[in-house]
Amino acid sequence: MASGKNPLFDTATTLGKIIAFLGISAICGVLVAGLMVPAAAVTGGAANGSVQFFNNLPSELTVSPPGQVTKIVASDGSPIATLFSENRTPVKLDQMSPNIKNALVAIEDYRFYDHGGVDMTGILRALSSNLGGGHQGASTLTQQYVTNVINENLVAQGKDDQVVLNGQKGVGDKLREMKLAIALEKQMSKDQILEGYLNIVFFNSNAYGIQAASQYFFSVDAKDLSLPQAATLAGLVNSPSAFNPIVHPEASTKRRNLVLDAMLDHGKINQQQHDEAVKTPMQTKVNQPKQGCQYAVQAQYFCDYVYHQLLNDPAYGASEDERALKLSRGGLTIKTTLDPRLQGPAQAQVDSTAGANPDKWGASLVTVEPGTGKVLAMAQNSRKLAGQGADFVSDYNFNVDNSDGKGNPLGGVGGMQPGSTMKPFTLTAWLNEGKSTNQVVDASKRRYSLNYPWKTTCGRVNGAYDDTTAGPPYHTAKDLQNDEPQWYRPMSVREGIYQSINTATFASAAGLNDFCDIQRAADALGMHTGEGPDKKLDLSTLGNLLGGPNVAPMTLASAFAAFASNGTVCQPMSIAEVDDSQGKKIGGQAPTCQQNAIKPDVAKAVTNVLQDVLTKGSGYNIKDAGGQTIRVGVPDAAKTGTNELNNQTWVVGFTRGLATASFFGDPFNSTARVGQGVMINGRYYKSVDGAFIAGPQWAYYMQKVAPLFDHGEFDAPPQNLIGAPPAQKSDDNGGTSPSNGASQPPATPQPGPTDKGKGKP
Repeated sequence: MASGKNPLFDTATTLGKIIAFLGISAICGVLVAGLMVPAAAVTGGAANGSVQFFNNLPSELTVSPPGQVTKIVASDGSPIATLFSENRTPVKLDQMSPNIKNALVAIEDYRFYDHGGVDMTGILRALSSNLGGGHQGASTLTQQYVTNVINENLVAQGKDDQVVLNGQKGVGDKLREMKLAIALEKQMSKDQILEGYLNIVFFNSNAYGIQAASQYFFSVDAKDLSLPQAATLAGLVNSPSAFNPIVHPEASTKRRNLVLDAMLDHGKINQQQHDEAVKTPMQTKVNQPKQGCQYAVQAQYFCDYVYHQLLNDPAYGASEDERALKLSRGGLTIKTTLDPRLQGPAQAQVDSTAGANPDKWGASLVTVEPGTGKVLAMAQNSRKLAGQGADFVSDYNFNVDNSDGKGNPLGGVGGMQPGSTMKPFTLTAWLNEGKSTNQVVDASKRRYSLNYPWKTTCGRVNGAYDDTTAGPPYHTAKDLQNDEPQWYRPMSVREGIYQSINTATFASAAGLNDFCDIQRAADALGMHTGEGPDKKLDLSTLGNLLGGPNVAPMTLASAFAAFASNGTVCQPMSIAEVDDSQGKKIGGQAPTCQQNAIKPDVAKAVTNVLQDVLTKGSGYNIKDAGGQTIRVGVPDAAKTGTNELNNQTWVVGFTRGLATASFFGDPFNSTARVGQGVMINGRYYKSVDGAFIAGPQWAYYMQKVAPLFDHGEFDAPPQNLIGAPPAQKSDDNGGTSPSNGASQPPATPQPGPTDKGKGKP
């Protein structure tokens, strides 16, 4: 601070200038002594100390790649987003305009190609100028490059507080800089040093290196810089704040013209080029860089999912901070599994599902590939930032577990109640015991008391449906209900699934040799709560058989994909390959699958039943605005689901090549908001059910994308798991959907506008 200076040593005074001269002379003396005189030949104590000090300074400089932009791309290489702490894209010297090379050398170090890293002539010239009242630096481009490299290395190590700027350097810092510059000149050519400098130097907080600066200030590549533009950027490095052409165009113009004068003086341009450039108005065309998943050009929430997958993976650093630094500075290329051919239709579909959405209903789609687990599309109808074309702004990802937001309090919502989409897991257990889909069960039974004799090998079955024990603590103790009274009758297990009958699901569970087989089936299919993969569903609680716990859409899509792939369960994967800044592969995910996680014949039989859902069951209510059933047009299978409040609704379905979970409702699990008596997208719904909104969303999307992947016929199940048709068949009126799939279905039927009074899925 000025108040702390002794006037006798103020460099603005003549005495101060003399002292400055002596100081620089001392530096030169130490430098010359260290370079020219062997320490053993020096007899003077002071000189010997100077040489020893100089010789003890480091002479090797580790030139690591400076912080670069990390790119996240789709499977076809198309961009998703960029991540950076320093917006920098290195380019080769021959990819830079000759104008910028000539301009920089002329104004910063016109003897660059003549000196050996330290310019004694330049030091004396600067001293003379400064003694005369001027202000001129003496660092060569090589010295400046050394300083930039040192500082970048510190930042890369998270040691920002140790960065030393030009105005803060002491004698020791300058000597180290000089010695390293001299050593560097022996290791690198002049062009290599110039290229390194132009790629590392700071131009603006939005622009590091010449390529980023060219794009930021002028929206051109470095190779296309005009003479006035190059002179502007060359002048900027001296003081990026004072000579910013956007904020201070007049000061920037004066500085630019000074650069042009220097270029003329040193023969880099002729008089005509100089004069024309000086007359050119200062014109910028700002290209604001955007980084982070909130600015992704596609799949914002998938991008965020990928980011957290990397942030949570020790393969990319020992700590979360280290991994975050690698992502923001490493110049990685992260090739994902996202397929833009699916992502585009998925995004368009969820956006149109809710349309104008002042009530902020959520809509989402997520698709995984059976047999690999690749996440091919992930979309929802919200946006991360306001002004991005949606009424609904949210940082939460509707499709994934909340553990996928680890390190970020705004990650996955942690799933929603899946309703009757849980019923296929009871069916899986039934089939796994060798029982037939056409076996008749007593769906008229509604009462399962606390002491009901469940057959179980793994402990107590919790909960009851029994009016005689109604009330706390057994809040679900009323008799089990369907939506409509005519469904309390014997029926086949198959019909119970495709018509989504609660009492049929419980009759199937009661008919198992071991109730625990339901838990085993769900575990084998990778089912878990929305808290994360290590949080298994508790299927020893009766209400959970009908979809009580929250489950993420991706979890359901992955489980149903196992039916499509004849029992192969794959963990979701989103990252195909990670390459470093040099193009070397350093990571990525490979399919992690377990074949025969459930028996192939069981998977085939489940698929066979779920096909009926779409042709004569609850999925028959998937209709367009004109009341016509929407067909995907290829062999498909699915299950509908709705929770008790009608505010979380689903269709989860698949072809041979794609498995997709479609969700519509309130993704935030609010009990104060119900999907009954509501207007959505200009249409009134007495009650919202899985087939009504999530259903068309699924069907329209799958119509577009299913033909891109395997869409052949499903494999036929063995006859013993299908069995002979039951002797007493129920009425299979198409389009019926009697059960809402929650642990406490409403006692009164709530038919929707297109279900012909048959109730809810």
